[in-house]
Amino acid sequence: MNTVPTKLQRSRAFLTVFLKEVKENLRDRRTLISAFLTGPLLGPVLFVMLINITLNRELDKAEKPLPVPVIGAEYAPNLVDALKAGGVVPGAAVADPEQAVRKQEADVVLRIASNYGKAWRKGEPVQVELFYDSSQRDANTSVERVTQLVEGYARQQGALRLVARGLSPSTAWPLQVARRDQATPQSRAVLMFAMLPYFFVITIFMGGMYLAIDLTAGERERQSLEPLFANPVPRWKILCGKLAAICTFSTASLLITLLAFAVVGQFIPAEKLGMELDLGVHFAAHVLLLMLPLVLLLSALQSMVAAFAKSYREAQTYLSLLMLVPIIPSAVLSFMPIKAQAWMYAVPLLGQNLGIMQLLRGDGVSAEQVGLCLAGSLVAALIAVLATIQLYRSERLAISV
Repeated sequence: MNTVPTKLQRSRAFLTVFLKEVKENLRDRRTLISAFLTGPLLGPVLFVMLINITLNRELDKAEKPLPVPVIGAEYAPNLVDALKAGGVVPGAAVADPEQAVRKQEADVVLRIASNYGKAWRKGEPVQVELFYDSSQRDANTSVERVTQLVEGYARQQGALRLVARGLSPSTAWPLQVARRDQATPQSRAVLMFAMLPYFFVITIFMGGMYLAIDLTAGERERQSLEPLFANPVPRWKILCGKLAAICTFSTASLLITLLAFAVVGQFIPAEKLGMELDLGVHFAAHVLLLMLPLVLLLSALQSMVAAFAKSYREAQTYLSLLMLVPIIPSAVLSFMPIKAQAWMYAVPLLGQNLGIMQLLRGDGVSAEQVGLCLAGSLVAALIAVLATIQLYRSERLAISV
């Protein structure tokens, strides 16, 4: 008579553990904030705000009048007029141009030599100096703007000199390079959103981190694992129930992030830079598909690492170090651009990164690439799950001291 309830209880162990952990952690404010607020919402909002601020500043510098101190403006009035026509406002000369740009008193300083007029009338080459600090990224737009105006004026005057001598301006340029940029407005968006895959991975990580800590190191510290393991239920079922709860929170966190990017992405003025950004349903569905095996992999790794800790605080330290791992593929692709090979899609994290970058470019991902990405990450996830199961079989796991 007692055999049937026991079998039913064992068959429902996974669901029981899963529902228990989900209900308990839905009441945990720290877990809810981490899973549904800090990572999923705060990240996209801050990301878009920073991009908007940066774009607006760069566009202002490219369109608004640009004040530039000019030393020796009286020696080249025509050049100064050309600069004015291009939106440059010549300012008062500074005594020390080097210090002016180093102290960020000016983005760029133009100095015209006193022999400019004499050399110009003789038809000799003349030189002007641009002082700037290339380490000041905020000044790059101003420097580029002034440089283009000066070089444009130089080309124009050079052509006029050739015409005055009865020569065609093309004589000075026997070879012309015709550039055929094949980048589409959508593919150019990759230059600005190269770190987007990292946001998705970190969202998954943050969504399940506190839950993973609480379900292993937390219960171990509260001495609640031992009575749980004392039940006549295989420990792998207990682990699977806990992993399912962690995956649920991580997936929910990812869905909120995808929704948040779809909404706030509409406020990015990408069209002003000749870019096109599509973070809608098609993009979100493919990202979710690519990320699902990664949800299981990260949940298993978090549970495994947290199981080595004897306290909640110690587990936080371990997982904070583990959080550095997801940034590696994004950092490698940012500093060492590589041409994607088929086998790379089978590498966990790297495959997701490459797939999302292709989606951003508008190229899409092929069935083969998706298959490799899912297969590679699932194999790694299964290995991590099996390793965690072995760890759960140890009696030391239930001991808090």
